[in-house]
Formats: sequence, C-alpha cells, structure tokens
Amino acid sequence: MALGYAKTMPGRITVFLCGDVMTGRGVDQILPSPGDPQLWEPMIADARDYVRIAELVNGPIPRPVPPEWLWGDALPVIDQSEPAVRIVNLETAITADGVPALGKEVLYRMHPGNAACLTAARIDLCVLANNHILDFGTAGLVDTLAALRDAGIAAAGAGPTADAAWSPVVIPFTGGRLLVLSAAMPSSGVPSTWAADSHRPGLAYLPESAGRADVERLIEPVARIRQPGDLVVLSVHWGSNWGDDIPRHHIHLAHELIDAGVDVIHGHSSHHLRRVDVYQGKLILYGCGDFIDDYEGIGGYGAYRDDLRVAFFPELDITDGRLTRLKLAVFQSRRMRLVSAAPSDVAHIRDVLRRTGTGLQISDQSGFEVDLGIP
Repeated sequence: MALGYAKTMPGRITVFLCGDVMTGRGVDQILPSPGDPQLWEPMIADARDYVRIAELVNGPIPRPVPPEWLWGDALPVIDQSEPAVRIVNLETAITADGVPALGKEVLYRMHPGNAACLTAARIDLCVLANNHILDFGTAGLVDTLAALRDAGIAAAGAGPTADAAWSPVVIPFTGGRLLVLSAAMPSSGVPSTWAADSHRPGLAYLPESAGRADVERLIEPVARIRQPGDLVVLSVHWGSNWGDDIPRHHIHLAHELIDAGVDVIHGHSSHHLRRVDVYQGKLILYGCGDFIDDYEGIGGYGAYRDDLRVAFFPELDITDGRLTRLKLAVFQSRRMRLVSAAPSDVAHIRDVLRRTGTGLQISDQSGFEVDLGIP
C-alpha cells in the first residue's frame, strides 16, 4: 500500500530502513548479468530453479528484468518520503569468484554486473555484518567492497581489518551527520571464524553474551569522531529466522546501547516482521523482516506471512535523535518484485505489531502509520 507522506519538519530528518536485501541466487538469475547458477544446497543445485518455483506460484517473470524491477512499487514510496539517508542490510556477496563456504547449506552471491539493482534505489549505505556476506570467502568480501565502492555506495560492518569492520561510516546530511555501525551476532548464524582481526578481512562480530565491554568497544570509535548534530544508527544482525519471541538479553543489550549513545537500533535476521519498541524516546527495530529475496513458493512458514515486506521511515529530531514519527509502508513480493500490499495484508501487519506488545498506538487512518502521539 502506497502511503501519503508528509514532508519532514524543520530540525528533523527521515531515514529509510529495511531488512534483508538478498539479491543472490534466483534474484541474480533474472537480472541482466546472471552469474554461475550452481548451488551447493541439499535439494536444489541450480539457482534458476528458484525462479521456476516463484513462477509456479505467481506467474511468469520476464528475463532479464531492469535493475529497478526488484523494488517495484516501493521506489516511488521511498522517493516520496524524501529520506536523508537510505540504508539496507545487503545479505549477498557481490562476486563472480571466491571459494564457496561449503559448511553452510545456503550461499548467496550476485554477479558484480548486477550492482545497478542497488543504485536503482539510490541506496546510500549497505550494512554487511550478516551471515551471508562471506559465503564466498574473504575474496568474495573483497569483491563486494570493491563493487559497492565502484557503485558509490558506502559499506559498514565488514572490511579488510577489524578496525575497518568496527569503524562507523559517516553519512552527511543537511544540519548534521549520520554515523552508522554494523555488527552481527552468532544467533543469526554467523560463524565466529568470520570475525575480522588485525590481519584478516571479516565482519564486526558481537558475541551472544555481549555486555558492557562490548558496548564500549562499539561506542568508542563513535565517541572519537562524534560532533554536535551527529546521530548514531547501529544495524545489528541477530536472532533466529522465525518466531515472535525476542531474547531477553537482546532487549537488555539494545537498552544498554541506547543508554550509551545510540539513537536507532536497526535489527534484522528474522524473515518476517518482529517487535518495534521505543526506549528513552529512541527507536528499536528487533526484526525488519526480508525485503528482497527469492523465497516465493517456498512453504512451511506461511503463518508468518514472510511474503509481506515492510519499509520503515523513522523521522528523527536532529538535536537529540529522538523519534518524532514513524511510518511504515507494506508491500508483497510477487514475481520477485515488490507490489503494494492489499488492505487485508496491511491489517495483518498492524495485528502483528499489536500482538507483539510494542506499547505504541497504531493508527488505522490513512494507510499504515505507527502514531506515537508526538506533534
């Protein structure tokens, strides 16, 4: 459902956030430069089979599709919201090379020739600390970083060294800067061997038992460069794929991070929407759900409606990072393209938020809006 977005108020900025953007495997095969379709999965050995499965459910998919195809109806909604910064969790290596991590059942890579599918949505930054970014080893990660750099897209959460992986990325906007951190936890399926160190490329790895020392490690590089007017976003890959339960220690960690100076927690890993919270006036997204993938026709978890995809548009006060407004736009994945969701599907998302106990007032007026009662 496309929503009508009010213009951002003076002294505030809007940010676009979404969950997992998985442009490998079947998605890569419908784009203009499909890579090698070989897979190493127990049941499917050819990525083109995921395209065929999707077509059995929702009809033929043209090939090749233009780069903007994947975003579909979401593109005008994102543009209309006028976000100062656009951030996605890129859960796909961008490489035609690398050694497959054969200890994992599911591997994602997109051919570098298809990077235009990210620039088509004018993405500013891809967070990379997740459980697929090293699916094709450190060579695949190096290729990914190069492809994003060539596309003019910043990357956070992974790099050639630990210092690079943990360093905040600075995105300027009128009136201030956004400092973006990205980290991943083992509960999302990230192997500990993927952690970057002083001599090895990798990602920012946050232990499941993360406590005060880990919070300080995250915040210390931010504190060194933070200026008045800077806002801080932590994008974290954590938790299981399915289910509404949020581990108590994740809630505690999110609160500790906000107390330490983070303004927005951008959480992802679950394939469907999870709880949304506001703590000390700051936004916590525990699970944004998938946004782009090739999961159409794959059964087993239909009750979670993982075909529904949510775009988040938090409006933040640039003086203190306080959430002043939050709007969500709901889409459905059909033929590997995002289409506006039906009213009944938007109602389902409302029900999920009410059921998971956000404590927020959910407006039933004018599309889908989470109304915090803030003028």
